[in-house]
Amino acid sequence: MAKARARTTTARKIKDRWKAKNWYNILAPPAFDNVTIAETLADTPEGLVNRITGVSLQEITNDFRKSHITLFFKINKVEATNAHTEFIGHTLTSDYLRRMVRRRKSKIDGVYDVTTRDNAVLRVKPFATTDKRIQSSQKKVIREAMKKTIFDQAKTNIMSDFIKIILDGRMGSEIYKNCKKLYPVKRIEIYKTEVVSQPTIVIEEKKPKKEQKEKTKEPEKKEKKEEKEKKPETKKEEKPVEKPTKKMTVDEKKEKQQKKIKKTSGKKKEKTSTKKKTKPKKKTVKKKE
Repeated sequence: MAKARARTTTARKIKDRWKAKNWYNILAPPAFDNVTIAETLADTPEGLVNRITGVSLQEITNDFRKSHITLFFKINKVEATNAHTEFIGHTLTSDYLRRMVRRRKSKIDGVYDVTTRDNAVLRVKPFATTDKRIQSSQKKVIREAMKKTIFDQAKTNIMSDFIKIILDGRMGSEIYKNCKKLYPVKRIEIYKTEVVSQPTIVIEEKKPKKEQKEKTKEPEKKEKKEEKEKKPETKKEEKPVEKPTKKMTVDEKKEKQQKKIKKTSGKKKEKTSTKKKTKPKKKTVKKKE
């Protein structure tokens, strides 16, 4: 009997861990508009830090064409029930890559470590495909062209803009233009990126042109108002004095009216005289036989 009682006491002491856990919303970084990626359970908010989640780009942008791209985010801080993340990298799905590479075609890939304008280090892995098999010397030339375009884009852009260029496909199209001059390449894709170190310099993103125009208009309006206030009051231009008209007598008015009546009557006569006089038609008489 003593052993049975001991077992019941131990069973009561054990707590249900699932009931102690809470739900947390995982948010994307501000470069992806802080969209909710997923929901997760955790005992404490500190247990969420350094967790990694993978999401397809289709779920963020609602674009079916981007379903083959998977993004990876890492949780860096937790505020209340929201877990904030940072971008780690992306990859293309294996089935998409298999469709790109076929028999009797050559694949040219490379690995480049790039530093962006805000001092972030990224590892970029592009690849190119051709319709036919090519020589190793031709592959070398294509790799150099890929390297040059990637480094040029990294120098002029911050990390968030650089990632957007890659995910939108603009990076692949620019590399394609440069490689086309050297050899007719079929397709170029950046199949993987890894963030080696996060950005250390804070640089404000470029604002759209519309916002800049609105802001520039405001100071111009203020300047115009100040100029109007500063300008001295100009004297009003004096209008020329109109000369007084002579008053007409009753006889003069009658004479004018008579002249007008004569003119109108003369014009009517001229119109009637101008009409052509129609000649009467001659009657034809038939002769009797």
